[in-house]
Amino acid sequence: MKIVDWQSGNWTNEPVSCREVAEGFAVEAVQGSDYWQTTLYGFRHGDGHALLVPWEEEAAAEVSFSTRGFSGLYDQAGIMLWHSGTVWIKAGIEINDGVPHLGAVVTDGYSDWSLSPVPEWAGKEITLRASRMKDAVIIRARAEGEGWRTIRVACLQPSTGWQAGPMVCAPTRSGLEVTFTRWVFTAPDTDLHEDPPET
Repeated sequence: MKIVDWQSGNWTNEPVSCREVAEGFAVEAVQGSDYWQTTLYGFRHGDGHALLVPWEEEAAAEVSFSTRGFSGLYDQAGIMLWHSGTVWIKAGIEINDGVPHLGAVVTDGYSDWSLSPVPEWAGKEITLRASRMKDAVIIRARAEGEGWRTIRVACLQPSTGWQAGPMVCAPTRSGLEVTFTRWVFTAPDTDLHEDPPET
């Protein structure tokens, strides 16, 4: 397992502020920040905040964060898998109609959105995990004290040139601050239907 230093990544867009704290790394998002490409709404947003480092094929990426303080519509945090401004995948917790949802957006020119309500995860520490397998990425999530849930299997093309790291956006309000508690690269999944190796 490789722990990633918070200062080693590069931002896609600078947040309002970021600082190391006792619990990890606190990031305040810019009001109106988001990632989305065209589908349904017609707009293009590429002004969210993702802290990225190169993602090697033989490693799984994991990001953990606290959901305390999530309240506004579309408040969100999680993991970003980034190839370019039009090819990326984000997954995490997002507030939708007042309820935390576990979701993923897969983008290749156009964005899609899958989500499922997880009201029982409100206020908990959440971990997102992305692991490559053949031409795909397996995305899983878990809340503290719980097991993994597989939330998405998506095609990962191109096969090289990807980066990964923490992501936070605040599409509708100011003042969203998220504390990320863990950022690691670890052993990849060995099977879609088996839990990942313990870290």
